[in-house]
Amino acid sequence: MTPRERVERALHGGCADRVPFTIYECMIPQCDVERGMRNRGMCIVNRLPVFRTHRPNVRTTAEVWWEGERRFTRTHYETPVGTLSTLTEDGGFTTWRHELLLKTPDDYAAIRCYLRDEIYTADYAAIAQAQKDAASDMICRTSFGLEPLQELISGGVMKMEQFCEEWIERRDEVLALYAILVENRRKVYPLVAASPAGHANYGGNVTPEIIGPRVFEEYYLPHYHEAAEVMHRHGKLIGCHFDANNRIIADAIARTPLDYIEAFTPAPDTDMTLAEARAAWPGKVLWINFPSSVHVSPDAVVAQKAVDLLNECETPEGLIVGITENMPPERWQDSCRAIMDGLDRHARENPARSR
Repeated sequence: MTPRERVERALHGGCADRVPFTIYECMIPQCDVERGMRNRGMCIVNRLPVFRTHRPNVRTTAEVWWEGERRFTRTHYETPVGTLSTLTEDGGFTTWRHELLLKTPDDYAAIRCYLRDEIYTADYAAIAQAQKDAASDMICRTSFGLEPLQELISGGVMKMEQFCEEWIERRDEVLALYAILVENRRKVYPLVAASPAGHANYGGNVTPEIIGPRVFEEYYLPHYHEAAEVMHRHGKLIGCHFDANNRIIADAIARTPLDYIEAFTPAPDTDMTLAEARAAWPGKVLWINFPSSVHVSPDAVVAQKAVDLLNECETPEGLIVGITENMPPERWQDSCRAIMDGLDRHARENPARSR
């Protein structure tokens, strides 16, 4: 089977000649080592949008400056009821967000205006072309964006610490923004479902220690159900990027209609083992993130950890091993090859279970 065929089979609950190994399109450079791993079976996950966001009544301007080697951007958003701004710094592999939209309670009116102004239009050209051009070792994925409440926690509106304070002090204002975002997401569901993508992530990076089980059930679960109903009607799969300590919300996750749990990171990096996740979420595909802390270990340890992880499962059906976090630059080549060595060894040692 091709790498993409392995992933597709696992995503639908099956298994092939070995457990698939995937990595995001931005995680490693194109080079001889990368090509060698693709030849061995590594599959690239190419994440592409399928809709555009327009704000016809918001005027956006930006100013850029340098402080030594640091590059900063101040972006202004002029709405009919006030001006908002953000301050970001180019971090090379990421963007550091120093200031978000909410500075004081006086900004809420402009933020409501900013969010209400969003218009979404389908834009399938990029993903359609990517799928047309895709080699047998790449699979395309799209996204709905963050869950409505998660957008306020880890999106571009306010910092996480601010959210916690605002949730206590001005919850009515927070919930007013949440209500706008709920309606915005509902406009996106049909655009994603009708796109060429076969599967899509809905949000993620949920931090259970911040929101707790009750808030998760009240403000997250209903939106997974709504989006899944639309996706399943179109024969598409939906998942979520749950990469944190999920034990206290594990029962709630089990009750979602999500088809796969993406980026689940087993112990020692979180509070659940792979075996515990399998038991907690029967019937759901587990698309795991290989524990990041293990990358710094010797190659033999990395390979053995891959074998041990798979041995926690009674069957490799519906299981994918992925890399969803940045690796130490000096370790990615050896670590990724060692993971693949472990996956290959597991397949050889368990031929009856790899079918």
